[in-house]
Amino acid sequence: VSTLTDSDIEWADLVFLSGMDLHRDSFLEIASRCKRLGAPVVGGGPFCTMHPEEIDSVDHFMLHEAEITLPLFLHDLDSGRPQRVYASADFPDISQTPVPEWDLLDLESYATMDVQYSRGCPFDCEFCGVTMLFGHRPRCKTTAQFLAELDALYEVGWRGSIFVVDDNFIGNKRKLRDEVLPALTRWSAARQFPFSFTAEVSVNLADDPKLVDAMVAAGFRTVFVGIETPDQESLNECGKVQNQGRDLIGSVKLLQRRGLDVTAGFIVGFDHDREDIFDRQIRFIQKSGIVTAMVGLLTAQNGTRLFKRLRREKRIVHTSTGNNTDGVLNFVPRLDRSTLLAGYRRVVRTIYSQRAYFDRVKTFLAEYRLPAATGARRTKSNMPALFRAVWRIGIREEGRRFFWMLLLHVLRVRPGAFAEAVRMSIYGYHFRKVVAAL
Repeated sequence: VSTLTDSDIEWADLVFLSGMDLHRDSFLEIASRCKRLGAPVVGGGPFCTMHPEEIDSVDHFMLHEAEITLPLFLHDLDSGRPQRVYASADFPDISQTPVPEWDLLDLESYATMDVQYSRGCPFDCEFCGVTMLFGHRPRCKTTAQFLAELDALYEVGWRGSIFVVDDNFIGNKRKLRDEVLPALTRWSAARQFPFSFTAEVSVNLADDPKLVDAMVAAGFRTVFVGIETPDQESLNECGKVQNQGRDLIGSVKLLQRRGLDVTAGFIVGFDHDREDIFDRQIRFIQKSGIVTAMVGLLTAQNGTRLFKRLRREKRIVHTSTGNNTDGVLNFVPRLDRSTLLAGYRRVVRTIYSQRAYFDRVKTFLAEYRLPAATGARRTKSNMPALFRAVWRIGIREEGRRFFWMLLLHVLRVRPGAFAEAVRMSIYGYHFRKVVAAL
């Protein structure tokens, strides 16, 4: 969150650098810069784990999970015999993972804090690298350990949004329902709900309304779900078994009605996609009321089942950039390439046009059960944010009538949702800036 200076690098005995495929260019630039300045680099994380052969400016690799590899390196470093590569095929017990030192952060520079409760996912989607990195069996922290991390954040003064970054927070439903969420609810209530939580979940959360209610009671307000596509053949192609044979829109609306704002990921470019997939995606997104819809091109990441299949079929063109929204395909699609790219751009430009976006907000708010007022939602920044939104969206921006139409609609039909309407209007302003660059 700040500019990296040469003095930052020269100060350090070792530079620890991590990243994902998306950070490739930045990672390599920083690693090369450290090498020029004589600072040894220790590299870890998904990018290093999946592409160590592509990186020559890292002195020591901590591949896979650091709970195993980092102590081995530190022992050898202390003995004066550090090796270049440390790797392990084992999955560590993350109940031994230490609490982060949150006090080292400039909290004012962050919109949200990230915590982790578990690693691993019980599913096996063809395009996903999660199980390759973390396995199929969800490994969970203890309830006391999870609450200790929240205690530490609370003590350094953080209030507001927390993203539980697990790839599937509900991988172990029973432990969540019976242990974690009841304890988290008591913890939050005792402190007047200082945090609002976001988590990534699979859509089968909708099959367990009691678990949904327990999450809402504990302070969860938003969930990210991998919808991917309304096409059943494409879901079957990628092994998305948890999405197959179900009413996906009905599942989304159940979560909304019980108090969760559903954000979701969508993909175009599957082998079974036909030319009508773009209109189908648009219709699904609009009808579902999923306001924040992350639509991307199918990407074949190194090591995934998808990458291995396409490599066997001689369809891989180059290594993935890790960015599925940059309009770059790293494989030969079945659908005509120009048709796919043009269709993708049409989807995102349509759903984030002001008319479609504000209509979607209305659809969402018609279903959404507003949460009870909590401390995490009362913030001094609300009024300045409202004034900035009125100025930038309601006065300066073209198409501002849609903003005012939404606010008047909400004030007339559901005044309690006014803050949500303004928040989503601000999100829409951001998304329009992003889409304009595509």
